[in-house]
Amino acid sequence: MGGVEDDEPPSKRGKVSSGALGGLSNGTSHRAQANCSLSDSMAQPLASQGKDEVVGSKGMVKKVELVRIIAEALYSLGYKNTGAHLEEESGIPLQSSVVNLFMQQILDGKWDDSVATLHKIGLMDETIIKLASFVILEQKFFSLLGGENVMDALKTLRTEIAPLCINNDRVRELSSYILSPSLNDLDINSDQEVRLKSREKLLEELQMLLPSTMIIPERRLVHLVEQGLDLQRDACRFHNSSVGEMSLFTDHQCGKDNIPSQTLQILQEHGDEVWCLQFSHNGRYLASSSRDCLVIIWEVKLDGRVFLKHRLSSHQKPVSYISWSPDDQQLLTCGEEEAIRRWDVTSGECLHNYEKSGLGFISCGWAPDGKRIFSGVTDKSISMWDLEGREVECWKGQRTIRISDLGITRDGKQLITVCKETTMLLFGWESQSEKLIEEGQNIVSFALSEDSKFLLVSLANQEIHLWNIEGAINLVAKFKGHKHSRFVLKSCFGGLDQAFIASGSEDSKVYIWHRLSGELVLTLSGHSGAVNCVSWNPTNPHMLASASDDRTIRIWGLNRVSLNHDDRHSNGIHLCNGRT
Repeated sequence: MGGVEDDEPPSKRGKVSSGALGGLSNGTSHRAQANCSLSDSMAQPLASQGKDEVVGSKGMVKKVELVRIIAEALYSLGYKNTGAHLEEESGIPLQSSVVNLFMQQILDGKWDDSVATLHKIGLMDETIIKLASFVILEQKFFSLLGGENVMDALKTLRTEIAPLCINNDRVRELSSYILSPSLNDLDINSDQEVRLKSREKLLEELQMLLPSTMIIPERRLVHLVEQGLDLQRDACRFHNSSVGEMSLFTDHQCGKDNIPSQTLQILQEHGDEVWCLQFSHNGRYLASSSRDCLVIIWEVKLDGRVFLKHRLSSHQKPVSYISWSPDDQQLLTCGEEEAIRRWDVTSGECLHNYEKSGLGFISCGWAPDGKRIFSGVTDKSISMWDLEGREVECWKGQRTIRISDLGITRDGKQLITVCKETTMLLFGWESQSEKLIEEGQNIVSFALSEDSKFLLVSLANQEIHLWNIEGAINLVAKFKGHKHSRFVLKSCFGGLDQAFIASGSEDSKVYIWHRLSGELVLTLSGHSGAVNCVSWNPTNPHMLASASDDRTIRIWGLNRVSLNHDDRHSNGIHLCNGRT
């Protein structure tokens, strides 16, 4: 079948699609080229073709549907003759002759004939017939108006379109074209090729209206294959590579070696417990803060090695919170119930101190436009500041407690805080709306997903809860296994498409769960103290960082033994103080 040449058109017709239409001659569809030669039995809705016969070991796939979908795929890939021979040999047509006639009439601009044929296709839903007729007659209206047949266009509008009682607003809009029929507004061109393209788009619109049993959706087989790959990827507990690496030839299954599990570097520049760390949005920098009041900006080189870039040392108290600007050019740091400082990442210079008389700050974050910052205040209020340090707005009341987390959604319209020990607040600061998430245990920390649709909440009962906060708020998953009783531990989303959840633990380990299944897939050992915070590089799914009470930061990568050793390397592990 695959060896048939296309220089002699077969008696069957090809699938009309944006890809296949490139092979049309004088605007004639391969699908409809020979509709007059089809037998009358093929005009029936495939009732006589053994439609109940199934294939496959599970008896779920109907043979007729499978053959039709394969034929559509062949036509869409440009194999017109092969598709036609499949129809001929199987006796299963892609579409009935009536459907082919209808589609060809659309491509030929025979509007009245196509409306008449539409009623013969066998549609049972009168609403679909009216909607499809409206779309066709609208094209007829524009064709008449473009040909300066204003009275005929008016007649079509009054006697054919309006009586359908479909989309009255659009009917009024069409009426306005009668008064000022600008060809530019109508997008009508006398060039034949342009007219054909508009009819192709019309046919695509009609295909979306008509049942898929009559006209198979474009690229249906490819869509089903993609669905299958998606399901395999989602079921794979260790999938952490690009989709392009998946193959149709074998069932997809990754190994643990796709998850960062090997210590590649140990950064030892801090002099006390490391409390917080966060990669920049572009993955080029890592910021860390410590009980030693020091903030360090690390630079991630192209080879994945991490080096010290700046030591930021003007805080008088331990630094409990850090936040990267949307463009990663600036960094906010918040001392524990102290001031907020804004730093230039390139120079390491402190650009501004934000202070509020008699009060301290507990958290900070950027507005998406990078022109304002938000802060949680020790009096339980939330403030908004401009970059020059002017307080633009202050929302008083029980808006936050002394937990150093503050979430800001991507659109900048919602602020997320812990307003009580067991309650999360989603505050629409523009609309003054409030939504609450009630937990049964004390909340320790939380993290917002990159798309702002999910919230990861760490609790004092050694559980991490995943909430869907888009639309109706609902709990979607729980993650368990790590050890947590006394300290503030921060968890994060990470990996390819944020498919994993990572958290520190008081048993000196890093725990990694598969987000969709909730399964604990890895525990990483190496630290000698509680792991307080983890951060996954947003642009490199194979890089993870962890901060610990043992005063170190570990950079985790793929478990691949380096074949090149020198004095400082052993099994791919590089112990360093971060200096170049």
